[in-house]
Amino acid sequence: MLKILVPLALLAAPAAAQAQSVPAEPRAPGEIPKTRTDAPPIKAIKLILVGDSTMAPGSGWASAFCAQHVKSSVACLNLGRGGRSTRSYRQEGSWDIVRGEIGVKGYDAIYVLIQFGHNDQSSASERWTHMQSEFPENLTRYVQEVRAAGGIPVLLTPLSRRDFKGGKLNNTLDVWAAEIRKVAAATKTPLVDLNADSAALVQTLGPVAAAKLAQAAPNEDEVAAAQAGTTLKPRPAAEARLPDVPTKPDGPRGQITRKFDYTHVGDAGARVFAKTVANGLARAVPALRPQLLP
Repeated sequence: MLKILVPLALLAAPAAAQAQSVPAEPRAPGEIPKTRTDAPPIKAIKLILVGDSTMAPGSGWASAFCAQHVKSSVACLNLGRGGRSTRSYRQEGSWDIVRGEIGVKGYDAIYVLIQFGHNDQSSASERWTHMQSEFPENLTRYVQEVRAAGGIPVLLTPLSRRDFKGGKLNNTLDVWAAEIRKVAAATKTPLVDLNADSAALVQTLGPVAAAKLAQAAPNEDEVAAAQAGTTLKPRPAAEARLPDVPTKPDGPRGQITRKFDYTHVGDAGARVFAKTVANGLARAVPALRPQLLP
């Protein structure tokens, strides 16, 4: 009886609904269709990703996120830049570019995802910030300016490094993540707790598997250390980096420093953490769930 009811139900469906499920056939040369309609207005979303090298193209998770975890109705712009802190990102003018992008018309909503901490923790003169005063003040100002420009801010805690001691993850960025959580709570800003999520994932993987998420393969000493449950001090970039990609005189010539360390990620690491961000973003911003791909 059920086999009979299903075809009857299909016959009872509105003709328009059935027509939508049938792909349009290509027109023959010179053929003019009998009907013509206008496409309904699109409701497009824009995601602007702001942060450091753990987000930036070639060394972070964000390009994989844009490529694999958003629908075609989402414009996903990765403005992560290597070596930037909440201070230097603004000082160099990158934040002005972000504010200009927020002002672009035509989008139903514009979200700005903000992830800093790695270089605020640095001792480099143009990067470092004071963790308990300047860092949260800078983040608060970013949040306020996104809202003033008509955007929707989302804060992310920093991607965990993959340092181990005695088989246990040494998450030195957790105290910086704690400051971001405070800012999110005080400003009522959605929070993706990437530091907690990535730290839990890296701890579960362990030092050997986590080492495979880097841009380049570890050497024998680094593998041995990982097998013993720890990690070595990162090698100098000149020693740890891969050779530059070959170029042609009339071809693309840009290069990205690809090296083994416990901070940056290669293709495999980018895929892992892009998925982590997509899941965290879906929890933090329910309105985005229909626009995100698992």
